[in-house]
Parts: sequence; structure tokens; C-alpha cells
Amino acid sequence: MQNNRRTSSRQPAKKAAKAERKPKSVASPALPVRIAFLGGLNEVGKNMTLYEYGDDMFIVDCGLAFPDTEMLGVDLVIPDFTYVERNREKIRGIVITHGHEDHIGGLVYLLKTVNIPVYATRLTAGLIEGKLAEHGILNDVRINCIEAGDTIKLGQFEVEAIHVNHSIPDSVGLAIKSPAGVIIQTGDFKIDSTPIDGEIIDLARFSELGKQGVLCLLSDSTNAVRPGYTESEKKVGETFSDLFAKARGRRIIIATFASNIHRVQQIMNIAKDMGRKVALSGRSLEYVVEKAADLGYLNVPDNLLVSIDSVNNYPADKMVIITTGSQGEPMSALHRMAFSEHRRVSIIPNDYVIISATPIPGNEKTVGRVVDELLKLGAEVIYEKMYDVHVSGHACQEELKLMLGITKPKYFIPVHGEQKHLRRHSALAQSMGIPRSNIIIADNGKQVEITDNKISVVNEVPAGKVFVDGYGVGDVGSIVIRDRKRLSADGIIVVAVTLSQGLIVNGPEVITRGFVYVRENEELIETISSSCEKVINDCLYDGITDHNSIKNRIRDEASRLVYERTKRNPMILPIIMEV
Repeated sequence: MQNNRRTSSRQPAKKAAKAERKPKSVASPALPVRIAFLGGLNEVGKNMTLYEYGDDMFIVDCGLAFPDTEMLGVDLVIPDFTYVERNREKIRGIVITHGHEDHIGGLVYLLKTVNIPVYATRLTAGLIEGKLAEHGILNDVRINCIEAGDTIKLGQFEVEAIHVNHSIPDSVGLAIKSPAGVIIQTGDFKIDSTPIDGEIIDLARFSELGKQGVLCLLSDSTNAVRPGYTESEKKVGETFSDLFAKARGRRIIIATFASNIHRVQQIMNIAKDMGRKVALSGRSLEYVVEKAADLGYLNVPDNLLVSIDSVNNYPADKMVIITTGSQGEPMSALHRMAFSEHRRVSIIPNDYVIISATPIPGNEKTVGRVVDELLKLGAEVIYEKMYDVHVSGHACQEELKLMLGITKPKYFIPVHGEQKHLRRHSALAQSMGIPRSNIIIADNGKQVEITDNKISVVNEVPAGKVFVDGYGVGDVGSIVIRDRKRLSADGIIVVAVTLSQGLIVNGPEVITRGFVYVRENEELIETISSSCEKVINDCLYDGITDHNSIKNRIRDEASRLVYERTKRNPMILPIIMEV
């Protein structure tokens, strides 16, 4: 605060001079801000960032990622919370930028271990509440609703929410203020001049912060490799109008992300105008639509929605089905329709199926399989770039450059994307005049320290993938995944034997699964049994009675023999019973 007190004009000049020579108190220099990345770098999803200043910490987002084809049996992938748990006493809260799974999907698992206040906009908070209720911890968590323009006090941090456009309403970027300076984290964003909800990204506020001085910018890199600008969501609505007209007397089935409320709104509006009813298929979609309608983010026309159970009661030209499964997920509604496993919807010839999404990297094959199966059933399928049935929710290169230009950051960290996205975003920043020395391309587990005159990686913190398999969280690790891969590739051989008083009384019995068809390979199975019997007898003769030692020798002999005969490496599982 400026000091407005003045020296009295009647004060003697000599005393005034002494007052001028009095030493002034010097403010202590600001501490550095530290940013630890627990997810979201060199990957798509699992976004989680931890800020630290002195003894105060807070978190931005806590998302999940979906397993790739190598993660056999895994349902979800969440961040490693070890570093957060170690510092639980310093964590002042968690701020969520928007309601997509890659930003909120891991939150319920975090809150089970570290109960901290949650700050989110109304729609995002509503979606989080549904997850907490499903896991039975809703009453244990404090959720604070915020709006764009609000500022949250978290220890020595002040976090301002700034409205941005994305493919889900109520998305915000963050201006993070501390004694060290202002850091902007954009969250996922695009610049849409004709958004469905009419609220354009608050570029004026970003620009104002840029004029005041931004120490560092952390910006969404998902579309950094795409030139130009991202199309407006209204473009999809125009395409839908044309496709609905082309569908004529056919039933329309549209697959999209459950959280894309703007797209669902446009589908509903067009369906109403064309005299069609709308049914929803997919639990997540039904929940999001219900919650968005309750909170006023979705306007559902009267008498438009009908139950998925009643779709066959309406003529084909009077029905639109909105479904989940745009990424070809095996358990999704569209996948079950394509493979004739859906209990209520059967694909019939001339169904008009629109997949309103672009495959996430790695999902191309699963989406392709669903498309093939739909075509086999006689449906016409509109997908990928055939028409403008999808636009991204992420900024392309010109929008990213605009964000860099108006915020004028001293330092820059590209976030949210794979290595190619981060490096391309770094190149864009350099083209905007930011020196390469002022840019950090970080990785999960890296802690970046920022001061007014330096940015550097100073530390490593625990960060990795934690697998969720059913009710199990973290009990499936790399060793289990390795075993599952081996089982899926070469199968398993079980060698069971019963011992009594140093003698074999039963077995060895050889049982195989996924290795060979036993009836056609009886000679090989008998050879494995005989070789293992000899190994066991040799051990007993030599006085070796320790079961682990005998198992290791059985495993070695069976592995050697099987590889010699088949050039395969199945898992060998010896079982010894003592009676």
C-alpha cells in the first residue's frame, strides 16, 4: 500500500534531513515457486499439477487415463499420490479446471487417501459429486463452488478463475498469484467466437494480466501440431442439420463423448425441429444429461426424451439415439450395438450411424473394428473426416500463439500432451520471441523451480502410473502386467505333485492353459511330466526338501524342455503339496 503521510512543512529542515538518512526497511526477497508434475506430460490424460510456495501447496486437477492395449485387465490409470500423501499437512486444496475425466477421474481415489477442500465451478462440482456418491464418500468431502472471476485464497497463493471455451461448459483457466509472481495455467481451452452458450473466452482478462506481468505460462499443447484455428462447435450443428436431412426415413444413432453437453444440446434442438424423439444409451451419458439439465446448462425440450426401452415403439424416421462409445470402448453402448450384444437396441439395415468424435491416439483400431461391424450389419456409418461431425475442444497453433502474445510470459512450460506436442508448442513460443533458455519441456515426476531470474528443473518427485483393476487400486503393478502379457502370449503350464515323507505319492500332473491342445500333444505333456519327476527324485535323493528349491528346479527343467521342443516360453507354475 502506498504511504500517503507527508512530512510537516513546519518541521525544521535539519530534522527532515535526518529523517531522510534513516535506513529504510528492505522487504525480504520472494521465495521460488515450485511446480511438480504428477501427470499430463508426455501422455494424453492423467493431468495433475502440484504448486508449492514456502509451506503452502495446492493441486490443479486430478485426472485419469484409459489403459492402452499393453495394460491387460486394467480398468483405469491414475496418478501416483505418494508425494501428495507425504505433504498432506501442507496441501491447502485442489482446484479443478473442468469436468472431463482426464481432469477429474482420479479425484475420488485421491480424496480417499487425502481429504482436502475441492474448488470447482458448478457443473464440474456436480459431476464430481456423482463420483463421490458412487464411492460412498460424498458426505466426507468439502466441495466449494466457484465462478469465473472468483479468487480463492490458498495459503500464500491466490488463485483466480478465468472463463475459457472448451468442449464442456464451465471451464476455467487459472491465474496463480504468489509473492514470486503470477503464473497462468490455461487448462484445456480453445478460442471460440461463436460458442453454444454465448460466453466467449475472457481474452481481456488474460491480456490485462499480461500487461501487469506474467512470470510463467503453462498452456494446453494437445493441438500444438495442428496449424490454423480450431473450428467453432456451431460448425458441427450445421453439419448435423444436413445429415439429419439426408437420413430421411432412417433411424439416426449418434455416438459422442458423454461430457460434450454443447453437442448434445445441438442434437436435441435439431431432433425437435425435425419431429424426432431422442433416447439416451450409456450410464455416463444419462447422468451427465440429467445433472446438466438440473443445473441449467442443458435445455431439454418438453416431451423430447424417451426411454431407451421404448425406441422400437417409434417409427425409424422419428427416432434419434445418442450413445456413448465414440472411442470404440469394449463395454460402451455403441460397441455392444455393433456386436449385437445390446439388450435394447439392435442395429438394422439402413440405420444411420454418426460417430461424432476423432479417435484418441491409440484408439484407431478399436474404432475401426466398431465401424466394420456396423457396416456388416447394414448400417451407413459417418465417421472421422467424412463430414464435419466433430471439432476439437483444444486450441490450434494460431490460438496458442495468441495466448502467448497477450499474456507475454517471461517463462513458458508447455503441458497436456505427448512429446511431439510439447516440442511443437515450445517452437511456437520461440517464434513468439521467448528465448529457448526460458522454456522448460518437463516430464512427469520433475519439479520445476521458478524465480524472477531463473527457471530450472531442481528435483524429482514420485510420479507414475497406478493401475485400477476392479476394486483394487495399485495392487496390479508392472510384475502382474508382465505376467498377464506372458500368459496372453504363451499360456501357462501347471506342474502339480504330492509328496509324503520324502517320496512322490501322486504326480507330477501337467495341466496347461493357452499353451497347446493336450489331446494332440500327449507325448509332449508326458515328456514334461517324466522330466519333472526325475528332477524331483534327484532333489529328494540329494536331501533337498525345501519346496522353493524344488520348485525352481522344476521350473528350470520344464522351461528348458518346452523351449527346446516348441520355441515358446509359457509361464511354468509348480505346485507342491505335502501330506
